[in-house]
Amino acid sequence: MSVVSGGIAGLGCVQAIIGAGLLSSFGRRAALPDRSGSAGGSFLPPVTVLKPLYGDEPLLEDALASFCMQVYPTLQIVFGVQSRSDPAIAVVKRLQARFPDLDLMLVVDSTPHGDNHKIDNLINMLPHALHDVLVISDSDIHAQPGYLRRVVQALHRPGVGLVTTLYGGRAASPSMSRRLAAGQLNYNFLPGVLMSRLLGRQDCLGATMALSRRMLDSIGGLPALSPHIADDSALGQMVRAEGGSIAIADVMTVTTTAETGVRDLFLHELRWARTVRSVEPLGYALSAIQFPLFWGALTVLLAEGAHWSWAVLALAWLVRGVCGALIDRMLGLPRTLPVLLLPLRDWLSAAVMAASFTGRRVAWRGQTMQLPDRVSLAQTRRELAPGVDAGA
Repeated sequence: MSVVSGGIAGLGCVQAIIGAGLLSSFGRRAALPDRSGSAGGSFLPPVTVLKPLYGDEPLLEDALASFCMQVYPTLQIVFGVQSRSDPAIAVVKRLQARFPDLDLMLVVDSTPHGDNHKIDNLINMLPHALHDVLVISDSDIHAQPGYLRRVVQALHRPGVGLVTTLYGGRAASPSMSRRLAAGQLNYNFLPGVLMSRLLGRQDCLGATMALSRRMLDSIGGLPALSPHIADDSALGQMVRAEGGSIAIADVMTVTTTAETGVRDLFLHELRWARTVRSVEPLGYALSAIQFPLFWGALTVLLAEGAHWSWAVLALAWLVRGVCGALIDRMLGLPRTLPVLLLPLRDWLSAAVMAASFTGRRVAWRGQTMQLPDRVSLAQTRRELAPGVDAGA
Protein backbone atom coordinates (compact mmCIF):
# COMPACT_ATOMS: atom_id res chain seq x y z
CA MET A 1 0.00 0.00 0.00
CA SER A 2 2.87 2.39 0.69
CA VAL A 3 4.25 1.73 -2.79
CA VAL A 4 0.83 2.38 -4.33
CA SER A 5 0.37 5.65 -2.45
CA GLY A 6 3.92 6.67 -3.35
CA GLY A 7 3.18 5.97 -6.99
CA ILE A 8 0.04 8.11 -6.85
CA ALA A 9 2.09 10.91 -5.28
CA GLY A 10 4.52 10.61 -8.20
CA LEU A 11 1.65 10.83 -10.70
CA GLY A 12 0.39 13.89 -8.85
CA CYS A 13 3.80 15.53 -9.23
CA VAL A 14 3.79 14.84 -12.97
CA GLN A 15 0.28 16.27 -13.25
CA ALA A 16 1.32 19.38 -11.29
CA ILE A 17 4.30 19.99 -13.57
CA ILE A 18 2.28 19.54 -16.75
CA GLY A 19 -0.53 21.72 -15.39
CA ALA A 20 1.84 24.53 -14.41
CA GLY A 21 3.42 24.35 -17.87
CA LEU A 22 0.03 24.56 -19.58
CA LEU A 23 -0.92 27.55 -17.43
CA SER A 24 2.34 29.31 -18.23
CA SER A 25 1.71 28.79 -21.94
CA PHE A 26 -1.84 30.09 -21.56
CA GLY A 27 -0.57 33.12 -19.66
CA ARG A 28 1.80 33.98 -22.52
CA ARG A 29 -1.08 33.83 -25.02
CA ALA A 30 -3.29 35.94 -22.80
CA ALA A 31 -0.53 38.56 -22.52
CA LEU A 32 -0.30 39.05 -26.31
CA PRO A 33 -1.70 42.37 -27.59
CA ASP A 34 -5.35 42.48 -28.65
CA ARG A 35 -5.37 42.33 -32.45
CA SER A 36 -9.09 42.95 -33.02
CA GLY A 37 -9.82 45.79 -35.42
CA SER A 38 -11.63 48.70 -33.87
CA ALA A 39 -12.56 50.45 -37.10
CA GLY A 40 -16.28 49.94 -37.56
CA GLY A 41 -16.29 47.42 -34.71
CA SER A 42 -16.39 44.58 -37.25
CA PHE A 43 -15.40 41.98 -34.65
CA LEU A 44 -17.07 43.69 -31.71
CA PRO A 45 -20.89 43.47 -31.98
CA PRO A 46 -23.04 44.93 -29.18
CA VAL A 47 -23.01 42.80 -26.04
CA THR A 48 -25.33 42.37 -23.07
CA VAL A 49 -23.72 41.12 -19.86
CA LEU A 50 -26.09 39.39 -17.42
CA LYS A 51 -25.03 39.60 -13.76
CA PRO A 52 -27.28 37.66 -11.34
CA LEU A 53 -26.70 38.96 -7.79
CA TYR A 54 -27.41 37.74 -4.28
CA GLY A 55 -26.31 39.82 -1.31
CA ASP A 56 -23.42 42.21 -0.77
CA GLU A 57 -20.46 39.84 -0.77
CA PRO A 58 -16.87 41.01 -0.12
CA LEU A 59 -15.32 42.99 -2.99
CA LEU A 60 -18.63 42.89 -4.88
CA GLU A 61 -18.39 46.50 -6.03
CA ASP A 62 -14.81 46.02 -7.21
CA ALA A 63 -15.78 42.93 -9.19
CA LEU A 64 -18.81 44.55 -10.82
CA ALA A 65 -16.90 47.76 -11.52
CA SER A 66 -14.31 45.78 -13.49
CA PHE A 67 -17.09 45.03 -16.01
CA CYS A 68 -18.13 48.66 -16.11
CA MET A 69 -14.54 49.56 -17.10
CA GLN A 70 -14.42 47.27 -20.14
CA VAL A 71 -12.84 48.70 -23.29
CA TYR A 72 -15.76 47.86 -25.56
CA PRO A 73 -17.80 50.00 -27.99
CA THR A 74 -21.42 49.01 -27.21
CA LEU A 75 -22.14 47.38 -23.87
CA GLN A 76 -25.21 46.84 -21.73
CA ILE A 77 -25.02 45.31 -18.25
CA VAL A 78 -28.18 43.90 -16.66
CA PHE A 79 -28.01 43.23 -12.92
CA GLY A 80 -30.69 41.07 -11.36
CA VAL A 81 -31.88 40.43 -7.79
CA GLN A 82 -34.90 38.57 -6.49
CA SER A 83 -35.76 40.71 -3.47
CA ARG A 84 -36.24 44.43 -2.94
CA SER A 85 -34.34 44.10 0.35
CA ASP A 86 -31.24 42.60 -1.28
CA PRO A 87 -28.20 44.70 -0.21
CA ALA A 88 -26.70 44.24 -3.68
CA ILE A 89 -29.19 46.86 -4.91
CA ALA A 90 -27.26 49.60 -3.11
CA VAL A 91 -24.06 48.45 -4.81
CA VAL A 92 -25.69 48.63 -8.25
CA LYS A 93 -27.02 52.11 -7.55
CA ARG A 94 -23.53 53.29 -6.60
CA LEU A 95 -22.22 51.89 -9.88
CA GLN A 96 -24.96 53.66 -11.82
CA ALA A 97 -23.84 56.90 -10.18
CA ARG A 98 -20.14 56.19 -10.88
CA PHE A 99 -20.72 55.29 -14.53
CA PRO A 100 -23.62 57.52 -15.70
CA ASP A 101 -22.75 57.08 -19.38
CA LEU A 102 -23.05 53.29 -19.28
CA ASP A 103 -26.23 51.33 -19.95
CA LEU A 104 -26.61 49.72 -16.51
CA MET A 105 -30.02 48.23 -15.71
CA LEU A 106 -31.26 46.76 -12.44
CA VAL A 107 -34.03 44.14 -12.52
CA VAL A 108 -35.83 43.25 -9.29
CA ASP A 109 -38.10 40.25 -9.87
CA SER A 110 -38.90 37.34 -7.56
CA THR A 111 -40.93 35.30 -10.07
CA PRO A 112 -40.01 31.60 -9.61
CA HIS A 113 -39.50 29.30 -12.57
CA GLY A 114 -37.84 26.15 -11.23
CA ASP A 115 -35.49 24.67 -8.65
CA ASN A 116 -32.38 26.67 -9.58
CA HIS A 117 -32.71 30.21 -8.16
CA LYS A 118 -29.82 31.55 -10.23
CA ILE A 119 -31.58 30.46 -13.42
CA ASP A 120 -34.83 31.96 -12.08
CA ASN A 121 -32.99 35.26 -11.73
CA LEU A 122 -31.54 35.03 -15.25
CA ILE A 123 -34.94 34.18 -16.78
CA ASN A 124 -36.36 37.33 -15.21
CA MET A 125 -33.43 39.41 -16.47
CA LEU A 126 -33.31 38.15 -20.06
CA PRO A 127 -36.31 40.12 -21.43
CA HIS A 128 -34.38 43.32 -20.63
CA ALA A 129 -31.31 42.27 -22.66
CA LEU A 130 -31.05 44.45 -25.77
CA HIS A 131 -28.34 42.66 -27.73
CA ASP A 132 -27.88 39.29 -29.42
CA VAL A 133 -24.50 38.45 -27.91
CA LEU A 134 -25.04 37.41 -24.30
CA VAL A 135 -22.37 37.04 -21.62
CA ILE A 136 -23.52 35.44 -18.36
CA SER A 137 -20.99 36.08 -15.62
CA ASP A 138 -20.89 35.38 -11.89
CA SER A 139 -21.06 38.32 -9.51
CA ASP A 140 -17.66 37.66 -7.89
CA ILE A 141 -15.59 37.67 -11.10
CA HIS A 142 -12.92 40.35 -11.61
CA ALA A 143 -12.10 41.00 -15.27
CA GLN A 144 -9.34 42.81 -17.11
CA PRO A 145 -10.35 45.78 -19.33
CA GLY A 146 -9.90 43.69 -22.49
CA TYR A 147 -11.92 40.73 -21.19
CA LEU A 148 -15.04 41.28 -23.32
CA ARG A 149 -13.04 41.83 -26.50
CA ARG A 150 -11.25 38.51 -26.04
CA VAL A 151 -14.48 36.68 -25.21
CA VAL A 152 -16.29 38.01 -28.29
CA GLN A 153 -13.32 37.27 -30.54
CA ALA A 154 -13.36 33.66 -29.34
CA LEU A 155 -17.12 33.41 -29.92
CA HIS A 156 -16.62 34.37 -33.58
CA ARG A 157 -14.16 31.56 -34.31
CA PRO A 158 -15.56 29.01 -36.79
CA GLY A 159 -17.69 26.35 -35.13
CA VAL A 160 -17.66 27.92 -31.66
CA GLY A 161 -21.05 27.90 -29.93
CA LEU A 162 -20.06 28.84 -26.39
CA VAL A 163 -17.12 30.67 -24.79
CA THR A 164 -15.93 30.35 -21.23
CA THR A 165 -12.92 31.67 -19.30
CA LEU A 166 -10.42 30.36 -16.81
CA TYR A 167 -10.52 31.85 -13.34
CA GLY A 168 -8.17 31.83 -10.40
CA GLY A 169 -8.80 32.75 -6.78
CA ARG A 170 -8.25 36.12 -5.14
CA ALA A 171 -8.59 36.11 -1.36
CA ALA A 172 -10.84 38.95 -0.15
CA SER A 173 -8.57 39.24 2.90
CA PRO A 174 -5.43 37.45 4.19
CA SER A 175 -7.47 35.09 6.41
CA MET A 176 -6.46 31.44 6.46
CA SER A 177 -9.78 30.14 5.10
CA ARG A 178 -9.81 32.56 2.18
CA ARG A 179 -6.21 31.81 1.23
CA LEU A 180 -6.91 28.09 1.40
CA ALA A 181 -9.91 28.58 -0.88
CA ALA A 182 -7.77 30.51 -3.37
CA GLY A 183 -5.17 27.75 -3.18
CA GLN A 184 -7.74 25.17 -4.25
CA LEU A 185 -8.62 27.22 -7.32
CA ASN A 186 -5.09 28.23 -8.31
CA TYR A 187 -3.18 25.04 -7.58
CA ASN A 188 -5.78 22.33 -8.26
CA PHE A 189 -8.70 23.65 -10.29
CA LEU A 190 -6.81 25.68 -12.92
CA PRO A 191 -4.23 23.01 -13.82
CA GLY A 192 -7.00 20.40 -13.79
CA VAL A 193 -9.09 22.32 -16.30
CA LEU A 194 -6.22 22.65 -18.76
CA MET A 195 -5.20 19.02 -18.26
CA SER A 196 -8.74 17.88 -19.07
CA ARG A 197 -8.74 20.20 -22.07
CA LEU A 198 -5.49 18.60 -23.24
CA LEU A 199 -7.19 15.20 -22.99
CA GLY A 200 -10.09 16.33 -25.18
CA ARG A 201 -12.75 17.51 -22.73
CA GLN A 202 -14.62 20.75 -23.40
CA ASP A 203 -16.15 21.92 -20.15
CA CYS A 204 -18.13 25.10 -19.60
CA LEU A 205 -17.06 27.07 -16.52
CA GLY A 206 -19.82 29.12 -14.92
CA ALA A 207 -17.66 32.19 -14.31
CA THR A 208 -18.24 33.14 -17.97
CA MET A 209 -20.81 31.68 -20.36
CA ALA A 210 -20.94 33.65 -23.63
CA LEU A 211 -23.19 32.66 -26.51
CA SER A 212 -25.52 34.12 -29.10
CA ARG A 213 -29.23 34.52 -28.47
CA ARG A 214 -29.84 32.19 -31.41
CA MET A 215 -27.80 29.43 -29.77
CA LEU A 216 -29.59 29.94 -26.46
CA ASP A 217 -32.96 29.65 -28.20
CA SER A 218 -31.84 26.52 -30.06
CA ILE A 219 -31.11 24.63 -26.83
CA GLY A 220 -34.49 25.52 -25.35
CA GLY A 221 -33.64 28.82 -23.67
CA LEU A 222 -32.82 29.38 -20.02
CA PRO A 223 -35.79 27.26 -18.80
CA ALA A 224 -33.95 24.21 -20.14
CA LEU A 225 -31.31 24.80 -17.44
CA SER A 226 -33.75 25.06 -14.52
CA PRO A 227 -33.70 21.35 -13.56
CA HIS A 228 -29.90 21.33 -13.33
CA ILE A 229 -27.91 22.37 -10.27
CA ALA A 230 -24.75 22.32 -12.43
CA ASP A 231 -26.30 24.68 -14.98
CA ASP A 232 -22.92 25.54 -16.54
CA SER A 233 -22.16 21.90 -17.27
CA ALA A 234 -25.68 21.36 -18.64
CA LEU A 235 -25.38 24.39 -20.92
CA GLY A 236 -22.07 23.12 -22.25
CA GLN A 237 -23.52 19.70 -23.03
CA MET A 238 -26.52 21.21 -24.77
CA VAL A 239 -24.38 23.45 -26.94
CA ARG A 240 -22.19 20.48 -27.85
CA ALA A 241 -25.34 18.53 -28.78
CA GLU A 242 -26.18 21.38 -31.19
CA GLY A 243 -22.81 20.93 -32.88
CA GLY A 244 -21.08 23.92 -31.30
CA SER A 245 -17.68 23.70 -29.65
CA ILE A 246 -16.73 25.31 -26.34
CA ALA A 247 -13.79 27.73 -26.54
CA ILE A 248 -11.69 29.16 -23.73
CA ALA A 249 -11.00 32.84 -24.36
CA ASP A 250 -7.38 34.00 -24.15
CA VAL A 251 -7.95 36.00 -21.00
CA MET A 252 -7.66 35.22 -17.29
CA THR A 253 -10.20 36.23 -14.68
CA VAL A 254 -10.16 35.86 -10.90
CA THR A 255 -12.96 35.17 -8.46
CA THR A 256 -13.22 36.47 -4.92
CA THR A 257 -12.77 33.84 -2.23
CA ALA A 258 -14.77 35.16 0.72
CA GLU A 259 -15.22 32.22 3.09
CA THR A 260 -15.94 33.31 6.67
CA GLY A 261 -14.13 30.41 8.29
CA VAL A 262 -12.91 26.85 7.88
CA ARG A 263 -16.42 25.42 8.25
CA ASP A 264 -17.75 27.73 5.54
CA LEU A 265 -14.79 26.78 3.34
CA PHE A 266 -15.42 23.07 3.85
CA LEU A 267 -19.15 23.35 3.08
CA HIS A 268 -18.49 25.49 -0.01
CA GLU A 269 -15.98 23.02 -1.41
CA LEU A 270 -18.23 20.11 -0.46
CA ARG A 271 -21.06 21.62 -2.51
CA TRP A 272 -18.72 22.03 -5.46
CA ALA A 273 -17.31 18.50 -5.04
CA ARG A 274 -20.71 16.80 -4.85
CA THR A 275 -21.91 18.75 -7.86
CA VAL A 276 -18.87 17.78 -9.95
CA ARG A 277 -19.15 14.15 -8.82
CA SER A 278 -22.78 14.03 -9.94
CA VAL A 279 -21.88 15.43 -13.37
CA GLU A 280 -18.64 13.54 -14.10
CA PRO A 281 -18.06 10.76 -11.52
CA LEU A 282 -15.11 9.07 -13.23
CA GLY A 283 -13.19 12.25 -13.92
CA TYR A 284 -13.87 13.44 -10.40
CA ALA A 285 -12.51 10.23 -8.88
CA LEU A 286 -9.37 10.43 -11.03
CA SER A 287 -8.74 13.98 -9.82
CA ALA A 288 -7.57 12.49 -6.52
CA ILE A 289 -4.04 12.41 -7.96
CA GLN A 290 -4.03 16.23 -7.66
CA PHE A 291 -3.12 15.94 -3.97
CA PRO A 292 0.48 14.61 -4.04
CA LEU A 293 1.28 15.93 -0.55
CA PHE A 294 -1.62 13.93 0.87
CA TRP A 295 -0.40 10.80 -0.87
CA GLY A 296 3.20 11.54 0.10
CA ALA A 297 2.29 11.90 3.78
CA LEU A 298 0.18 8.74 3.57
CA THR A 299 3.19 6.96 2.10
CA VAL A 300 5.28 7.93 5.14
CA LEU A 301 2.60 6.60 7.48
CA LEU A 302 2.13 3.33 5.58
CA ALA A 303 5.88 2.76 5.21
CA GLU A 304 6.36 3.46 8.93
CA GLY A 305 8.79 6.30 8.25
CA ALA A 306 11.14 4.47 5.88
CA HIS A 307 13.81 6.74 4.39
CA TRP A 308 12.50 6.35 0.85
CA SER A 309 9.00 7.43 1.92
CA TRP A 310 10.34 10.70 3.34
CA ALA A 311 12.08 11.28 0.01
CA VAL A 312 8.73 10.85 -1.77
CA LEU A 313 7.12 13.42 0.54
CA ALA A 314 10.01 15.87 0.14
CA LEU A 315 9.87 15.60 -3.65
CA ALA A 316 6.10 16.17 -3.68
CA TRP A 317 6.52 19.20 -1.42
CA LEU A 318 9.24 20.64 -3.65
CA VAL A 319 7.20 20.13 -6.83
CA ARG A 320 4.06 21.65 -5.26
CA GLY A 321 6.03 24.65 -4.04
CA VAL A 322 7.73 25.39 -7.35
CA CYS A 323 4.58 24.86 -9.43
CA GLY A 324 2.57 27.03 -7.04
CA ALA A 325 5.10 29.85 -7.38
CA LEU A 326 4.93 29.63 -11.19
CA ILE A 327 1.12 29.74 -11.14
CA ASP A 328 1.03 32.73 -8.78
CA ARG A 329 3.45 34.61 -11.01
CA MET A 330 1.34 33.86 -14.09
CA LEU A 331 -1.78 35.12 -12.30
CA GLY A 332 0.03 38.27 -11.18
CA LEU A 333 -1.04 37.66 -7.58
CA PRO A 334 1.00 37.59 -4.36
CA ARG A 335 1.81 34.14 -2.99
CA THR A 336 -1.53 32.36 -2.57
CA LEU A 337 -0.36 30.00 0.16
CA PRO A 338 2.92 29.75 2.10
CA VAL A 339 4.86 26.60 1.27
CA LEU A 340 4.35 25.31 4.81
CA LEU A 341 0.56 25.30 4.32
CA LEU A 342 0.58 23.27 1.10
CA PRO A 343 0.19 19.91 2.92
CA LEU A 344 -2.81 21.31 4.81
CA ARG A 345 -4.39 22.30 1.49
CA ASP A 346 -3.96 18.79 0.07
CA TRP A 347 -5.26 17.07 3.22
CA LEU A 348 -8.29 19.37 3.26
CA SER A 349 -8.97 18.55 -0.41
CA ALA A 350 -8.76 14.84 0.37
CA ALA A 351 -11.20 15.25 3.27
CA VAL A 352 -13.66 17.12 1.04
CA MET A 353 -13.41 14.39 -1.59
CA ALA A 354 -14.09 11.69 1.00
CA ALA A 355 -17.08 13.61 2.39
CA SER A 356 -18.50 14.13 -1.10
CA PHE A 357 -19.32 10.41 -1.27
CA THR A 358 -21.41 10.50 1.94
CA GLY A 359 -24.46 12.34 0.64
CA ARG A 360 -26.15 14.24 -2.18
CA ARG A 361 -27.38 17.40 -0.46
CA VAL A 362 -25.77 20.76 -1.29
CA ALA A 363 -26.28 24.22 0.23
CA TRP A 364 -25.76 27.36 -1.85
CA ARG A 365 -26.68 31.00 -1.17
CA GLY A 366 -29.53 30.23 1.20
CA GLN A 367 -30.85 27.34 -0.89
CA THR A 368 -30.53 23.65 -0.01
CA MET A 369 -30.96 21.17 -2.84
CA GLN A 370 -30.81 17.42 -3.29
CA LEU A 371 -28.61 16.34 -6.17
CA PRO A 372 -30.73 14.11 -8.42
CA ASP A 373 -29.59 11.22 -10.50
CA ARG A 374 -28.31 12.41 -13.86
CA VAL A 375 -31.05 14.31 -15.68
CA SER A 376 -31.26 13.48 -19.35
CA LEU A 377 -30.57 16.63 -21.34
CA ALA A 378 -32.66 15.32 -24.20
CA GLN A 379 -35.56 14.68 -21.82
CA THR A 380 -35.22 18.16 -20.32
CA ARG A 381 -35.39 19.77 -23.74
CA ARG A 382 -38.42 17.70 -24.77
CA GLU A 383 -40.28 18.73 -21.61
CA LEU A 384 -39.34 22.41 -21.54
CA ALA A 385 -38.87 23.20 -25.22
CA PRO A 386 -41.03 20.77 -27.23
CA GLY A 387 -40.36 22.66 -30.45
CA VAL A 388 -36.64 21.81 -30.27
CA ASP A 389 -35.32 18.63 -31.85
CA ALA A 390 -33.84 16.93 -28.78
CA GLY A 391 -31.97 14.47 -30.94
CA ALA A 392 -29.88 17.16 -32.62
